[in-house]
Amino acid sequence: MEVVIPSKRRLLLIGGSLAAVAAPALLSRSTFAKEKAGAKSKETRKKDEEVTPPEDLMREHGVLDRVLLLYEAGIRKFSSNEDFDPALITQSAEIIRDFINNYHEKSEEEHVFPRFKKAGRMIDLVDTLLRQHEAGRKITATILKLAPSGRSSADDRKQLIGAMQSFITMYRPHAAREDTDLFPKLKDVVSSSEYDAMAEDFEKKEHELFGEDGFERMAARVAQLEQRMGIFDLNQFTPHG
Repeated sequence: MEVVIPSKRRLLLIGGSLAAVAAPALLSRSTFAKEKAGAKSKETRKKDEEVTPPEDLMREHGVLDRVLLLYEAGIRKFSSNEDFDPALITQSAEIIRDFINNYHEKSEEEHVFPRFKKAGRMIDLVDTLLRQHEAGRKITATILKLAPSGRSSADDRKQLIGAMQSFITMYRPHAAREDTDLFPKLKDVVSSSEYDAMAEDFEKKEHELFGEDGFERMAARVAQLEQRMGIFDLNQFTPHG
């Protein structure tokens, strides 16, 4: 005898069967959507964590400025005839040569300055900055040459102090002008793809020259020199009373 299923019940059964069949597909789509969203979120986080070209250049200026503080401390010690290891000046100048002159400034000369010149913007400023780069390299070579004999030779010490002071006098306004006038306008003279490619080029070159954590390693080297020079404790620069 054939059992007739009421139409309403039949619909419920059919609906249940379809739901059972469709569930894996829906679950699969849901899982895929979550995975896709997760991957997108991870990609967004990575992009948010990336250092932009101006930020990269500006934080390298932070390393530069800390070495200028080391130079100033060296000048004070020389002037007061305080006994200290002249190798601290040599090692400070090596950071300037390797990280600033040969890396940071090369990045500006190869990737930043040409973009402004091509766009016809800030050409006079760029030309001045280029001349100062060349002058800075010559002063750094002089510092490296004179530093070893700076304690023993009065004449070399006088020239060394003059060279360090010249470097400080030039690079404080040099870096400040780049940070406030040039770098903030960089995005106006390049396409978004060029901007992203520039960030990748900076990172790649830094890793090639100084390792995966190149900036962090260089900052750590500066900190060690600050400790040996006696200027690491930031509180000593705070006015009291």
